[in-house]
Amino acid sequence: MAIVRSQEISSPNSHSSYDVVLSFRGEDTRKTFTDHLYTALVHAGFRTFRDDDGIERGENIKFELNKAIQESKISIVVFSKDYASSSWCLDELVMILERRRTVGHVVLPVFYQVDPSHVRNQKKSFKEAFMRHEERFRAEASERKVEWIGKVEEWKAALREAANLAGMNLQNQTGG
Repeated sequence: MAIVRSQEISSPNSHSSYDVVLSFRGEDTRKTFTDHLYTALVHAGFRTFRDDDGIERGENIKFELNKAIQESKISIVVFSKDYASSSWCLDELVMILERRRTVGHVVLPVFYQVDPSHVRNQKKSFKEAFMRHEERFRAEASERKVEWIGKVEEWKAALREAANLAGMNLQNQTGG
């Protein structure tokens, strides 16, 4: 993976609020790998968004997250064991990939202690997460079932697309 210097991303005429958006499952990596990555990016001079300190209290989280994605140049998506269990993470991934398709937004996947093929093909913990999503959606009112089925298919397609991008595979790494 090529390292891009902050000066190559930031320019005085830049209209973005952030250089990089970190997408991650907080419960899995917030206090370990993602925290180290965030600190390294900030110390390297990148304006970096992560949800816990990039959103002011009282603000609409989804709106602020979408705004950060729209205004950034790069998204680093940290796929971890329980990433797919979060509908927030999956919706965020869909937004990131839509931006990639429409304006060439750079997406760098990091496979943190998960095999990229498990993400791509929804195996192991990813399969289990989708089974739970589908079970929850079956319990929804019938008028929403079609919407949820479409959402599940959109999430699966997004995982396949992201897992097919060149990224970093950090399996069996100690210490994050």
